[in-house]
Amino acid sequence: MIDLKFLRENPEIVKQNIKNKFQDQKLPLVDEVITLDLNSRKAKQEADTLRANRNTISKQIGALMSQGKKEEALALKQQVQKDAERLAELEQQEKELQEQVNKIMMRIPNIIDPTVPIGKDDSCNVEIQKYGEPVVPDFEIPYHTEIMEKFNGIDLDAAGKVAGNGFYYLMGDIARLHSAVISYARDFMIDRGFTYCIPPFMIRSNVVTGVMSFDEMEAMMYKIEGEDLYLIGTSEHSMIGKFIDTIQEEEKLPYTLTSYSPCFRKEKGAHGIEERGVYRIHQFEKQEMIVVCEPKESKMWYDKLWQNTVDLFRSLDIPVRTLECCSGDLADLKVKSCDVEAWSPRQKKYFEVGSCSNLGDAQARRLKIRVKTKDGGKYFAHTLNNTVAAPPRMLIAFLENNLNADGSVNIPQALQPYMGGKTRIE
Repeated sequence: MIDLKFLRENPEIVKQNIKNKFQDQKLPLVDEVITLDLNSRKAKQEADTLRANRNTISKQIGALMSQGKKEEALALKQQVQKDAERLAELEQQEKELQEQVNKIMMRIPNIIDPTVPIGKDDSCNVEIQKYGEPVVPDFEIPYHTEIMEKFNGIDLDAAGKVAGNGFYYLMGDIARLHSAVISYARDFMIDRGFTYCIPPFMIRSNVVTGVMSFDEMEAMMYKIEGEDLYLIGTSEHSMIGKFIDTIQEEEKLPYTLTSYSPCFRKEKGAHGIEERGVYRIHQFEKQEMIVVCEPKESKMWYDKLWQNTVDLFRSLDIPVRTLECCSGDLADLKVKSCDVEAWSPRQKKYFEVGSCSNLGDAQARRLKIRVKTKDGGKYFAHTLNNTVAAPPRMLIAFLENNLNADGSVNIPQALQPYMGGKTRIE
């Protein structure tokens, strides 16, 4: 959510930003919120005047009564009653107008960074850099579920009977590999100075609307029936929510946290053949990283966060590349975002395995995460998040890039301690 004062003073900048995000249907919202805000401020101004007059008139009534001028005092009392009724109307009007303003402001996209490429959708995302040499072996690489099935490592049919499509059973060495990746990712981030955390896996609606747009919420979140609780789609949601309605001391920033959680997503819509198996599912586990920092440091942390993911994948000998997300591919709260994509030898192309985002002060403004300076000043913090590793997709990249012609899978040295010293699975 952007600053209302900024919108009020720079409506054309806000409108151009909406155009840059190809959301022209939202253009009328800018003028609408300006009108509502103006009416709200007028109501407040009149209400403040009535409150001030009430105090003055009350003193006049006391003076008139002491002078025996009861009729004049009674007339003023009637005026006070009339003003009180009007004040109640204005307070209700101001409340309703402010609610409308807030509702609209939640739909207006954040101002994107000037370095973000302008484009309508993810087809306009721009490759930044490649890391590692993509290799296509001289033998055929099966689909990832076929690789797992040869190790008796996955059962989609049983999961379908138990929970439906989009779920899975992982077993044996594949299940162990899944856990090894999570544990390795956890320790990798701890070694980089991040504090490990396991957050709540359910959050309240005010946290949901604080960390994401309404469109994302509808497409992703599972609601707990009868309760004000949602299953998290990523631990970023509850990790940023940890700081809701707080005032942080500036000298204690930044907060750098890495968190483990299961993730639950609706994943609405039809998906192609390359999204079968464990590519796009309703339940998975993930290691995440988040940062709460001063605005002047958010760009530096943004670069550090995506580099962490690149370094982790390269430590497991998986080639990756980074893609700058274009304006039309950015969620409404994001200032800037890039995807990390891993090489798929089977598809002979890269696919997304992580996403790094700088949200500026948008989440902090919604959740009231403020920072207090030494001289007593206050401002909203900046928040950032990035995927360390999400094993279902990472497993695909891992298995394809470490598969041998005989069907065995090599275990990179960095992961061997988490696999009981195994150098390969067969």
